[in-house]
Amino acid sequence: MKTYNYSDLSKDDITKLVQRNVDPANEIRAIVEEVLTNVQQNGDRALYDYAEKFDKVTLSKLYLDKAELEEIASTVSPEQKAALDIAYNNIYKFHQTQLKAEDKVETMPGVTCWRELRPVEKVGLYIPGGTAVLPSTFLMLGIPARIAECHEIVVCSPPQKNGKVNAFIAYVALLLGIDKIFMAGGSQAIAAMAYGTESITKVDKIFGPGNQFVTKAKTIIQSTTTTAIDMPAGPSEVLVIADDTARPEYIAADLLAQAEHGIDSQSILVATSAQIAKETLAEVEKQTAVLPRAEIVKQALANSYIIITNTLDEAMRFSNEYAPEHLILATDNWQQITGKIINAGSVFLGNLTPESAGDYASGTNHTLPTSSYSRAYSGVSVDSFVKKITFQLITSEGIKNIGPSVEILAELEGLHAHKNAVSVRMK
Repeated sequence: MKTYNYSDLSKDDITKLVQRNVDPANEIRAIVEEVLTNVQQNGDRALYDYAEKFDKVTLSKLYLDKAELEEIASTVSPEQKAALDIAYNNIYKFHQTQLKAEDKVETMPGVTCWRELRPVEKVGLYIPGGTAVLPSTFLMLGIPARIAECHEIVVCSPPQKNGKVNAFIAYVALLLGIDKIFMAGGSQAIAAMAYGTESITKVDKIFGPGNQFVTKAKTIIQSTTTTAIDMPAGPSEVLVIADDTARPEYIAADLLAQAEHGIDSQSILVATSAQIAKETLAEVEKQTAVLPRAEIVKQALANSYIIITNTLDEAMRFSNEYAPEHLILATDNWQQITGKIINAGSVFLGNLTPESAGDYASGTNHTLPTSSYSRAYSGVSVDSFVKKITFQLITSEGIKNIGPSVEILAELEGLHAHKNAVSVRMK
């Protein structure tokens, strides 16, 4: 990890440092566009072909049914089931509070306005496979979808070498009451849910993180079809702000937790103490040596760096420029700077709050905006799975009160039919 002094960095230097996962030559886009076209034109046949090409497995069918999921899930141990159950309950408890009816508002006598929630009817959940199988992502997407009461939930996940899913994903499917999982991964899964195939229903909105190919597919789909997406959620990232109250051992563990996601992940340390940074680097080396995914970690860390600042305020300024997916305030003084957070997906406060807790079981959602998209996007919530429809009701008193203003406004815009729609009611 290369180290920079914040005071030595120009505005252009910072702009270059905070860029990540760019595709300047459009190489990723070209590959993804070819996949999208193939799936759109050839449907299931393309999915079978891509399973052989990318997943190295020959599928006899594209999905697992409830009986097969139950058989696969039976291999999960009681301790593992208990851990997944705790995560399910905490995530459900946190997200359930987000489903709230709004009050009706009388904007003037006789004029009442309000909003009502309706679920997105058909949603697609993409559960990544890749170098790590993520049942936790299934919980993070499936629980708010169930709370929102979406009418149809389509689930896609890459097949393992045996043509099936991981036992933990199968168990989560049973927890969520989902009785079918489609064996499709990567940008081809996004295409299948966006366009529909002989087996997979076209959905209204696609959810789920993935690699740069999945993220690119989602952004293309959003701009070229009627299918929406949750957000551009690509390779994982963390930014840790630390002062001299931080514990290097903890910081290193947090940096490595993100780095092990994949070689395109990024872990950033912004420290007010050069000594803390030095001790953290030593801990990173020590802890990396015993990690099973050490080679992946090393490649991710080669794309990561350290910034030394003079103050926590400077650290926060850099963080807001970076706009991290995960922001850890590794300091006993976190209350001094939380009010200055502008851009972040999810925040972890103090030295005893690891990002891993949010990834799995604290209750907050871990499907979050990456690559600076936290400047404009929030993480997934129940709100992501519902639409808010506005209603208005005007009484005889209300049309008399609001009518003259509407007539004047319509007339000044030159829209006389608009004016007349009020006038005929006021006679």
